[in-house]
Amino acid sequence: MRSRTPLLFTLLSLLLVALFVVDLAVGSVRIPLSEVWAALTGGETAATTVKIVRSIRLMKALVAIMAGAALAVSGLQMQTLFRNPLAGPFVLGISSGASFGVALLLLGAPLLGWSGSALFSTLGVAGAAWIGAAAILTLIAVVSRRIKDIMVILILGMMCSSGVDAVVQILQYLSHEGALKSFVIWTMGSLGDVTELQLWLLSAAVVVGLATAVAVIKPLNLLLLGENYARTMGLSIRRARRMIFLSTTLLAGTVTAFCGPVGFIGLAVPHLARMLFRSADHRTLMPASALTGSCVLLLCDILSKGLTLPINTLTALMGIPIVVWVVFRYKQLA
Repeated sequence: MRSRTPLLFTLLSLLLVALFVVDLAVGSVRIPLSEVWAALTGGETAATTVKIVRSIRLMKALVAIMAGAALAVSGLQMQTLFRNPLAGPFVLGISSGASFGVALLLLGAPLLGWSGSALFSTLGVAGAAWIGAAAILTLIAVVSRRIKDIMVILILGMMCSSGVDAVVQILQYLSHEGALKSFVIWTMGSLGDVTELQLWLLSAAVVVGLATAVAVIKPLNLLLLGENYARTMGLSIRRARRMIFLSTTLLAGTVTAFCGPVGFIGLAVPHLARMLFRSADHRTLMPASALTGSCVLLLCDILSKGLTLPINTLTALMGIPIVVWVVFRYKQLA
């Protein structure tokens, strides 16, 4: 088993590099690998090629790597914290909160005549989504300080998400066609709408979120055996929850803000990592999930360019079979 793990990490790393290179080469205009290399290193190639590779495809590939790793790690943390194989990074209301923020910006502002105001122009879709996600998770975090039962917190998060979704649907019903179209396009998810400044913000948030996730590896391993056992081992459950909530907010919340609600990566990829590495130890699962998530989202980006489909449709088609397998597997074990 120990000799198998380094081999799998090596193969995943090589696969990540290969998918990254392919993602830079393919698209509406196919670019030979030699020209991709020249564009990246400053060699002799057409100015159009340099612009396509550096300004468009390189940005999307980097976003795919970071978003895949962030969503997979946040999903792993949620599944361990709630001890539920079907928990994902959006169970606490991240997706609903982000959708609410974007709905207020794209659907609510035009209804109130505020769409042209300086505040809404400065805020932008990404800022509105992040504020919405952070607001919902802040509310859940405040509630969790008073409630010890983690399943009650899960139910409250789901109820909060349902309430927010209802308000979003009301805004959709009342909104004009143009605003509704913009909102629907955002819900499909996209890796190509991130600007250079937003890429720096996304990178900083993901790095801090992943560092926080690494810091809670030991608490996550203890929580696998139950909260009562973790308490007897001296773990502060409330502090561990706060750290996990913070990491999830930074990882899934920020990715949702900049890329839209990209589904199934956080739910399915941790199970894929468990199948590959046959381990429940988060010292292995954490980097394995991050690498696998990056590879899966890069593959989805490559396929989305070839098939001209939204990224969310492909992540769903890849993730649904894994989720179905998980449901049947746990039903057989029950």
